[in-house]
Parts: sequence; C-alpha cells; structure tokens
Amino acid sequence: MLRLSEIKKMAKYALVGGLNTGVDFAVFVTLVYASGFGSALAQTISYAAGVVNSYLLNRYWTFEMKAKRSYAELARFIAINVLSFAAATAVLLGLEALGAESALAKLVSVAFSMTINYMGFRLWVFRGMEADGKRAH
Repeated sequence: MLRLSEIKKMAKYALVGGLNTGVDFAVFVTLVYASGFGSALAQTISYAAGVVNSYLLNRYWTFEMKAKRSYAELARFIAINVLSFAAATAVLLGLEALGAESALAKLVSVAFSMTINYMGFRLWVFRGMEADGKRAH
C-alpha cells in the first residue's frame, strides 16, 4: 500500500502535469492555428515552455527540494525531458503522418511524455532526496 506522503506527491505531480500540459497545449495550438507555425517548430517551442514550468513546480512544490540546485540535477532533468520530447514528437508526427488531426495527435503524445517524465523524475532526477535536501538512507 502506498504511504500518504507518496499519494500526496503523486497528486501534486498530476496537478503540475495538468498545468504543464495546459501550457504546452495552449502554446502549441496558438502557434499552429493562429500563427501558422509547422507542427515540429510549434512542438519545440511549446514543449520548452512546459519544461520550464515543470522544473520549477516539480522541484519546489511536488518534490519539495530545499537543497541548492545542482548542475547534475539539472542535467538529469534535461536528459529526461529530451528523451520525453523525442518520444512525444515521434508520436505526434507519426500520428499526423497517418492522418490524425494535429490537436488529437498532440494529446496522445502528451500521454507518452507524462509517463516518461514521472518515472524519470521520481526514479532518477529527484530520487532519494528528503525535503531538507539530505539523501534518504
């Protein structure tokens, strides 16, 4: 059974994920439909906006990191997001190539990226850190 602290962390992650998705999706749709950007460029810009939001909210609110940011933590965060971005973009462009509408393809790609991100953040980026910044034993 999950501990209450883990359930709270998952709930916070879900809320942050919803906000990230909203930022990403709103920027993507605005760029594609209102500004005429191609899907690949819009995906890059919108995903970057979501990543900045994600890092700040997940670090300080979801995982309650109090320790000073390290370059290693930031590098791990970026690595997970690069992997997630590649997977999401492949799904997005693959579905569009099969005839799916851009907005629907984007929504499906979000499910892939959210799964990769949570697992990466929880198991690698913010793993084993207590709220006071000390390693858990």
